[in-house]
Amino acid sequence: MTTQLTTPPKKERKKRPVEEPLLPKSGKNDRAAFWVYLIPGFILLAIVVIVPLIWNIYLSFTEYRGIRPPIWIGLDNWIELLGDDKFWMSFVNSIAMIVAMVVIPTLLGLALAAMLFDLIGRKFGGRLASFLRATYYLPQILPVVVAAVVIGWILRADDGALNEILGAIGLSSLEHNWLGSPDTALASIMVVMVWVQLGYPVVIFMAALQRVDPELYEAAELDGANWFQRFTAITVTIIRPEIFVVTLTCTIAALKVFGPIYTLTRGGPGNSTIVPSYYSYSEFFQSQQVGYGATIATALTIIIIVVAIFFIKAQNRAERAESER
Repeated sequence: MTTQLTTPPKKERKKRPVEEPLLPKSGKNDRAAFWVYLIPGFILLAIVVIVPLIWNIYLSFTEYRGIRPPIWIGLDNWIELLGDDKFWMSFVNSIAMIVAMVVIPTLLGLALAAMLFDLIGRKFGGRLASFLRATYYLPQILPVVVAAVVIGWILRADDGALNEILGAIGLSSLEHNWLGSPDTALASIMVVMVWVQLGYPVVIFMAALQRVDPELYEAAELDGANWFQRFTAITVTIIRPEIFVVTLTCTIAALKVFGPIYTLTRGGPGNSTIVPSYYSYSEFFQSQQVGYGATIATALTIIIIVVAIFFIKAQNRAERAESER
């Protein structure tokens, strides 16, 4: 008779619960500490931006010469502004500044960035493309006043470098008082602003092109696409957000341009180069019509806000249309 030996069942080990790491619990104290860190920024914003803006809007409804207390006159300054030919001329000159600081630099910058990235960068290496990019950006580093003084020396009527060069090569008939003549003063400043502003879009667009896959250009080139076709189909499509950013920031800079006008022409000759920012400055400090100068500055602020809203909505609309494709 055989007996079967049975082994006792193994005792199952009890699994220890995994201890979760102790994390600090966020509560009201943490939120309060978060807002405490923002207080210095809010105070600085209020002192530098909000309080002066509110005070400027208030002064636009007053007659104030900077000495006696302001006198409330309602909409008189705004009614006068709507019928002010000098203001509308300054606004037309601002449109010329937009052409010189937005339209031309953006188009040229887009073409130059694409050429530096697609042609020069591929054939001659990235170092040459980076050197040329830094060369284009150099005028942006110079202070505006310094660049304007140098340009003033070049365009001076009596012994300016441009007239000297024209006389040396036998083109004395083309010598001109470039900044002192109403028919060439605004065009001369526009040329200067194109030179100053060109480097900014070149740098932004070349940075944006870094995220473009080079195989897209190679595939398009194998399909027989020329440079212009690759530029319109690939470059412009991919870096469209950067184009909106450059256009918006340059438009705001063009609307509030002041330094070159103040240094080169002071709004003259006559009113041929006056812009709203310089017109506001002249009313503030030269004519001592502080209330009317505040009205011009407030009107310029409203225009800039409207332009910014328009660009942001246009960009959102373009992004939605791109995502729906």
